[in-house]
Amino acid sequence: MFHARSLLEDQAWVLDQLLALVRDLRPDAVLIAGDVYDRAVPPPEAVALLDDVLARIVVDAGVPVVMIAGNHDSAQRLGFGARLLTARGLHVAGLAGREAACVTLSDAAGEVRIYALPYAEPAAVRDAFGVELPGHEAALAARLDAIRASHPAHARSVVVAHAFVIGGEASESERPLSVGGSGAVAASVFDGFDLVALGHLHRPQTFNERIHYAGSLLKYSLSEVTHAKSVSLIELAGDGTVGIEPIALSPRRDLRIVEGQLADLLAQAAADPRRDDYIHAVLTDAGALLDPMARLRQGYPNALALERAVLTRSGEAGAAGQRLRQLDTGELFADFFKEVAGEALDEDKRRVLNQLLEGIAAADRESA
Repeated sequence: MFHARSLLEDQAWVLDQLLALVRDLRPDAVLIAGDVYDRAVPPPEAVALLDDVLARIVVDAGVPVVMIAGNHDSAQRLGFGARLLTARGLHVAGLAGREAACVTLSDAAGEVRIYALPYAEPAAVRDAFGVELPGHEAALAARLDAIRASHPAHARSVVVAHAFVIGGEASESERPLSVGGSGAVAASVFDGFDLVALGHLHRPQTFNERIHYAGSLLKYSLSEVTHAKSVSLIELAGDGTVGIEPIALSPRRDLRIVEGQLADLLAQAAADPRRDDYIHAVLTDAGALLDPMARLRQGYPNALALERAVLTRSGEAGAAGQRLRQLDTGELFADFFKEVAGEALDEDKRRVLNQLLEGIAAADRESA
């Protein structure tokens, strides 16, 4: 949900593009690094969409999937039936245990071991390992050390995890892993692994050429308006070097910011080929506006929100906002009348208005 608007159709739209890529490129595996859902108890329609997409990848296309729970997911619910699904090529890691789930693939250069590390609170990792762990970084390090201890030297290593790496660029739609930034981990905890495929941050970004966030499939907050959403095609060479190619996704409706006076935006919308996009409007009008959202949606039917620049900006740009707050009742009514009638108050109407306001003010003084 975004501004009380369901994005299910938009998600199905981009997932169809992912499915087409799977059919055309025939990857060795699809990695889904959480968050799979946006909440612990997802709506039935979201569950049905995921079920359909996974069936089309694993059953129809015959491509294995490695999927882990993120901090938005319920580990128990996501991991239900995981042992049964593994035989069909769907590898789901929900709950964190002492041993990471491992999927082994091979090519002409030998084995590739994919380790699935679902998100886990430090307390859950402490219980699994039986040692005190002070925070997220120590908990993740303990899990990765356990993998290193058993990983064969001849095999290449891939870790699928859900974490916030220090230095990563966050957005407003990610739920913090902990309070005060203690959920962040250093990139060095992943030393020694050939590829680290991460979930959590919504902007695609790469650290040290091998630690990579694919990002989210859609824009889920206004802070993501400049993001270029994509999926990542990753090639892991025989010597462990990594090549990452982003493949752009085309949204059914993009998320955009438009700015200007309401009348100008409505005129602009009439010729805008993308008028069905999700719109956040910044209105620069200085006077009163009558039901601006309803009028904006006449031009942009999927407008989600608007803000008045005169009320939010500071300095010189905020002078108009200060003026709006300081207007007396007569001036505010004059603005309102012009907005409704399309013309300014003439002298006769203004004289009648002033007489009415003076009468109201006198009555207030007498009652006081």
